[in-house]
Order: sequence, then C-alpha cells, then structure tokens
Amino acid sequence: MRHKIPLTLLLASTVLPAAAQDRPASTDSVYACAAVEADDARLDCYDEAVGALKQAEDAGEVVAVTREDVEKVRKESFGFSIPSLPGLAASAFGDAGETESLTVPVAKVDQVRGQFVVTLENGQVWRQTDSKDVFYSAKRGVNEATIKSAALGSYMMKFDRGVLFRVERVK
Repeated sequence: MRHKIPLTLLLASTVLPAAAQDRPASTDSVYACAAVEADDARLDCYDEAVGALKQAEDAGEVVAVTREDVEKVRKESFGFSIPSLPGLAASAFGDAGETESLTVPVAKVDQVRGQFVVTLENGQVWRQTDSKDVFYSAKRGVNEATIKSAALGSYMMKFDRGVLFRVERVK
C-alpha cells in the first residue's frame, strides 16, 4: 500500500500532463482525474485539467454545446443537407435522430409562375416543386406551415390543415 501513493503521484505528474499536451483539451482529462487516489495529486490533476480546458475555451478551441443548442441548429438547418450534423448530435448526446417535421408560423406566401414561395417567420424560404393544386386564400392567409421529411431527401409542406405538396428549401 505504501508504494501506491508515490506511484500515483508519479503517474499524475508525468502521464497526465503529457497526455494533455498531446491531445486537445477535453472533459476526458477532467474525468481522468477522478481515478487519481491521492488527494493532493487528484486536486493538482483537476487544477491542471480544468486550467487547460478553460484556456482552450478562451482560445475558441473548445465550446460547450447544450442539447437545446443542437435542437435549435437542427430546426434552423431543416431542409438543407448537412451530413455531419446528425453525427455531431449523436456523438454529443447519444441519439442520431433527425428532425422529421417542423411547424412554423408563416410570414408571407407568394405565387411565382403558379407555384408557392413560402417565407416562414424563422427566415426560411421554401418553394413548391410539384404542380399540385393547393387551396390558398390571400384574404384568409395562412397561420402556419408544417414541413415533413419525405422519401429520398425530399420534403412535403402543408398550410394549416391543408393537403401536402412537395417543396424545396431555397433559403
């Protein structure tokens, strides 16, 4: 048992700082400190790991992201192909689920060459790509649009409780 404390101190003072220098700062280095048995060495390990993490954060190399942040980006990017987004969310939060549908208030509806161009309140702009007849009354307007993922990377939209028509995101 006596040799455990000096060995732990030796490991904490040589292996952990070397590992921190080879790899970018991460929470892994902070969590690794929990394995250090000696109180003083564990505290030193935490101080060093947290200091490196804070320095990396200040330099813009590390950013803390919440599940809410990821969901916001998923909603804002809905309709655009960003292949790395689901993988990033899965690695950070353990779920690879993508947003399947989005319901957003409508800011404006225009018709260009017989097809709708829909501007949503969140700034997204969608254009009808099929020739489906969709009931729309400029006088009554549209409260909200629901966009759903469809087959082969396509999207369908409906106004309020209307019929689905094929759309693509243009902005």
